[in-house]
Amino acid sequence: MDVLIKVKDREGVIHELQAPTDMAMNIMELCKAYELPVEGTCGGMAMCASCQCYVLNDVALPEMGDDEEAMLSEAFYVKSNSRLGCQIPITVDLEGLELELAPES
Repeated sequence: MDVLIKVKDREGVIHELQAPTDMAMNIMELCKAYELPVEGTCGGMAMCASCQCYVLNDVALPEMGDDEEAMLSEAFYVKSNSRLGCQIPITVDLEGLELELAPES
């Protein structure tokens, strides 16, 4: 089953992405699959913040882990709604999620 996730890129264009829930993907991998400008330099280990995004609506997300919290405490352009895309697994609960890519640091 796929869920719809909307991602606003750095130029303000909104992309409607069909995200498969059966492939153990995360938001960073989804953005890369759609060729959005997300680096994911560390390969999804919560060590670089190049997949930082802002959560724009109220969708239940998994709790932020210690590694993600520590990385965001050192990252640029962090807001109260910042998350690392690599730390958000794609599940049916993400249906309707709206995100914005953080500026490149």
